[in-house]
Amino acid sequence: MTESDQNKSNFAGTYFDKDVVLRLSRFLKIASWIVAGVYIYQLILNLGIFILQLIRGLVYIGGPTDFLLQLSWQVQPSLAGLIFFASLQAIAQGLLILLDIEDNTRRAARGK
Repeated sequence: MTESDQNKSNFAGTYFDKDVVLRLSRFLKIASWIVAGVYIYQLILNLGIFILQLIRGLVYIGGPTDFLLQLSWQVQPSLAGLIFFASLQAIAQGLLILLDIEDNTRRAARGK
């Protein structure tokens, strides 16, 4: 019996395909980095446009609170991107954890 045959399980009580879950986990990790890249690009673009508007005098800044408010408007969308990134990474890791729990439970049941 080869090693790949030993790792494959023909247990009829399994309602999922392990390879599909692993592919989904990989896809979620890649998607999270794509999301992070898009939001980082958006942040750099927003800050660049804001700085150009400040230099050209197109934005009225009446004091430090106006400046902080304008800056927060530029940074706020990136915080949503951070949450998306963390959520996708957590879901991918959660799928792997559930696979480990299922595998350990199956091994424990065989050992008895």
